[in-house]
Amino acid sequence: MPKNTDLNRLSPPFLQDDRWRETHLGRLLGHAMRRFDERVLHLMAGNEGVPLALANLAARDQVSAAHVHITRHLALEGSRLTDLARAAGMSKQAMGDLVDQCDAWGLVRREADPLDARARRVVFTPVGLAWLQAFKDAVAQTEAEFREAVGKDVATVVALGLEAYAH
Repeated sequence: MPKNTDLNRLSPPFLQDDRWRETHLGRLLGHAMRRFDERVLHLMAGNEGVPLALANLAARDQVSAAHVHITRHLALEGSRLTDLARAAGMSKQAMGDLVDQCDAWGLVRREADPLDARARRVVFTPVGLAWLQAFKDAVAQTEAEFREAVGKDVATVVALGLEAYAH
């Protein structure tokens, strides 16, 4: 096995300093998104409007950022599973599993699609709408905490930059 100095001499220049792998923008965005989602879920677990059973699930990390995809992407009038999966960037099967869990928790239900009797759509239940309100409140507080942490000007530039990059 060559010594570390031999490895550095033999490896391509981009491998001689690989710190970029830890600090590139995509990785930082991923870390920031996970931190944001964890904070949102923590706040939702403590929200008085969330039913105790759901708050307990969230507090015990049984509700994940994946479950939040339904909260983020489910249209208020309901969505077909394929549309929900597409909006969340997930497979139909993975979204179906999440919908099944959220249905068991009482957040959503499946009902006939009024536009196509053969199709079903996923809709929020009253408990799900309370969960959605808790999500809205938690997102607002987490965004306020972000602004406080980095400053209003930086937060504005970050938000504008991410919006421009995402579209």
